[in-house]
Amino acid sequence: MRIRDDIRKLIAATEVVLYPEPLMIVSVSRDEEEKARRLMEDLEPFSSITFDVSEVSLVLKKEEWDDLKENFHDYEEEGPYRLITFDIVLDLAIVGYLAVVSRILADAGISIYALSTYLRDHVLVKESDAETAVIVLRGLIEECKT
Repeated sequence: MRIRDDIRKLIAATEVVLYPEPLMIVSVSRDEEEKARRLMEDLEPFSSITFDVSEVSLVLKKEEWDDLKENFHDYEEEGPYRLITFDIVLDLAIVGYLAVVSRILADAGISIYALSTYLRDHVLVKESDAETAVIVLRGLIEECKT
């Protein structure tokens, strides 16, 4: 795969961190938005809540979801997943970093759920794919260092 020099340098400087705990991806009804806000506010990292026009998406530890899901009436859940963090601070103007990462994982047959914060990019992969994903990504990092 051809990688632009600016992206190659960023990938070479990246550390891949595999979050130790399994996570769930959950969709709850917009009707339960306030409940989701209230229940998620006390959770420890890593957790995420996104409000879309059609749903509220949650990413949280499997153990926490197991404790909280009885509070919701209308939800869909997927998991367990593992979180891979690209431990490098990326400027929001960077174009193509996540495209390279997602392409290398797609070529390995690994689907992703991409999640970005202000400073970092993350991907969630099925728990059964986590170790392979880390190996593939670390291989990409080593390739970009040469």
